[in-house]
Amino acid sequence: MAPVSGAASSNETTAELVLVGGGHSHVQVLKSFGMRPMPGVRLTLVTRDVETPYSGMLPGFIAGHYDHDACHIDLMRLAGFAGARLIHAEAAGLDRANRAVLLSGRPPVRYDVLSLDIGSTPRAHDVPGAAEHATAVKPVDRLAGRWAAVVERVRAADRRLDVVVVGGGAAGVELALSIDHRLGGLMAAEGKAALRPRVVLVTRGRLLANDDARVRDRFDRLLAEREVEVLTDAEVAAVEPGALVCADGRRIAFDEALWAVQAGAAPWLRRTGLTLDERGFVAVDATLRSVDDDRVFAAGDVAAVLEHPREKAGVFAVRQGPPLTGNLRRALSGRPPVPFAPQRNYLKLISTGERYAVASRGGFSAEGRWAWWLKDRIDRRFMAKFQDVPAMTPKPMPGPGAEPRCAGCGAKVPAGALKGALRRLGLDSGADDAAVIEPPPAGRLTVQTVDFLRAFTGDPYLFGRIAANHALGDIHAMGAEPSTALAIACVPPGRPDIVEDDLFQMLRGGLDVLRDAGALLVGGHSAEAAEPALGFTVTGSVEPGRLLRKGGLRPGDRLILTKPLGTGVLLAGAMRGRARARWVAGALAAMDQPSGPAARCLAEHGAGGCTDVTGFGLFGHLVEMMAASRSDIRLDASAVPALDGAAEMLEAGVRSTLHPGNAAAAPHADGAVPDLLFDPQTAGGLLAGVPAGRAEACVAALRSLGYDHAAVIGAVESAAGSEPRIILGNLPPRPSLPNREFRR
Repeated sequence: MAPVSGAASSNETTAELVLVGGGHSHVQVLKSFGMRPMPGVRLTLVTRDVETPYSGMLPGFIAGHYDHDACHIDLMRLAGFAGARLIHAEAAGLDRANRAVLLSGRPPVRYDVLSLDIGSTPRAHDVPGAAEHATAVKPVDRLAGRWAAVVERVRAADRRLDVVVVGGGAAGVELALSIDHRLGGLMAAEGKAALRPRVVLVTRGRLLANDDARVRDRFDRLLAEREVEVLTDAEVAAVEPGALVCADGRRIAFDEALWAVQAGAAPWLRRTGLTLDERGFVAVDATLRSVDDDRVFAAGDVAAVLEHPREKAGVFAVRQGPPLTGNLRRALSGRPPVPFAPQRNYLKLISTGERYAVASRGGFSAEGRWAWWLKDRIDRRFMAKFQDVPAMTPKPMPGPGAEPRCAGCGAKVPAGALKGALRRLGLDSGADDAAVIEPPPAGRLTVQTVDFLRAFTGDPYLFGRIAANHALGDIHAMGAEPSTALAIACVPPGRPDIVEDDLFQMLRGGLDVLRDAGALLVGGHSAEAAEPALGFTVTGSVEPGRLLRKGGLRPGDRLILTKPLGTGVLLAGAMRGRARARWVAGALAAMDQPSGPAARCLAEHGAGGCTDVTGFGLFGHLVEMMAASRSDIRLDASAVPALDGAAEMLEAGVRSTLHPGNAAAAPHADGAVPDLLFDPQTAGGLLAGVPAGRAEACVAALRSLGYDHAAVIGAVESAAGSEPRIILGNLPPRPSLPNREFRR
């Protein structure tokens, strides 16, 4: 393969390496590129989950020895260290002709070199009913979420439950013993030892068929000592609600069933045109490169190394990390890859639920607490490599003799890239110099606004969506309907097709949101810049009688907030590498939620005054509203909803750079103001005054629309003095008013 990366004259992107999946091999690729970047190469991680579990610690997690964070790698933080874009999406296929990864529910992502490390899934689809009525062990992250529900079900049960594990390999044995240890200990601690669940291990052949006979003997004894029932030669032919149906006609009742049978491949791989093995895994040679596409690599469970067939085990994915990294670097620079030969024998450590394990290698086997200690040490040492990383690497500076980028009109995006992006968006690239817009119908007012954001996520499509939501917020807060928009987009310099795709992704994200809101993108401007940025000028219209203003609050109104606070501090925490990935993912999801449906709901419930909560924070916007309305506001700070992680970040001393300026408004309150109220928001929620009698119904309606954190947070009162003030404290009881007061 010809080199796809070369020395760039500046910070241009000249090649794109895309990693699909955050498996044990790919986390090592990310760590390596963070420590030693390749000039001109942009790294992108496409992952369904922002926190990837380490399979070696799963039994300890089930048994209660590890908490969630101990056995998960924060992919956002690791990607930040690597200087990689993280795209939180699920892969659905490959378009190899156009070198693109197909994603569920959003545009494809292009690549020059691609690597797959998406793991495997137990073959539940081969057995009718298994996918619907049993919980698969893999993907591991989904088991972790389901396990918490199982624990609570057992805790609340008034009878002994039956927990069945299907699969007699090492994973199934570890899982059964870990479940028994955790649930047995839980019920004993709560004085319900008699309700300890029955654990049954079901296997279609013999137990631990791939292990030495001495290892099997040890586990036969251990399972018997723990009273875990083992049913061998029990091939499951179907799964019904509450029962396994075996091929020989036996029925095995269960309350919970966990599926730990032989691993299978993602079904979409069969549509890629890649050569696969008989089980559907990607066939690769000893270099971990696809046997028929020199731009595609695969590692971990998803790869079938034809020269060196091995069982699906985490140890092989871990060992493949360094050779995969080296061969990806070689592919990007046009050098031939180097073969890799995995070891035949390795130390296998199988835990028994307690802090006890069985060790084996070749014909050797032993057991004891020392084996658990060794496994724990190995696992923690591996995890520390990826959990203890700096927040991010600094952006590379231009090398000596780098050509400076032009300014002024010389900094516009090249015409070819612009036309290509617009063509893919279905927009006219040969339009006139300015948009021609019909005036609103007679009797309607024109409303205009503009907003512009620097990128705070490496996902250009998601950033485009959030930028559009942010710009539309002002239109929705005025009670108006958007009609047209102009875009201003900035993208970093790079190879023309890369610049085109960056621009397309951002604008496609914005366009999708605008179209859903009923607005047309009618033009705009694009330019080169050191970092991506995007803004929109939005035009809308509203009937005079439906116009909402900040000054429309009325004494007696209840203040409703439609979204939780915390995006500012969580983004600040992410930049410093201190916010957990699941918290940041929650913030991005909140920003991606449009406010149009909320605005219509508020209007239907009689909203008088409204604003969107953005850069000045909730407190700053409250001050604006009470000043414009000449009223006081009683605020129940304890009722203000917050995003997960926001309180933890504030307690740790993390603040957005705009926070101190927002806090200068504190004297408007009659007491100490919680820091959360000063946090600047991006694409924040709407804040509106609704008649007290309609407030509860309005909140219920908002939650039914998906605004799960919508809440009444305050009340409007007549101004008691010359200067409006915010009174911190509990809200007054809702007044009893005639029904006619609340009719539209």
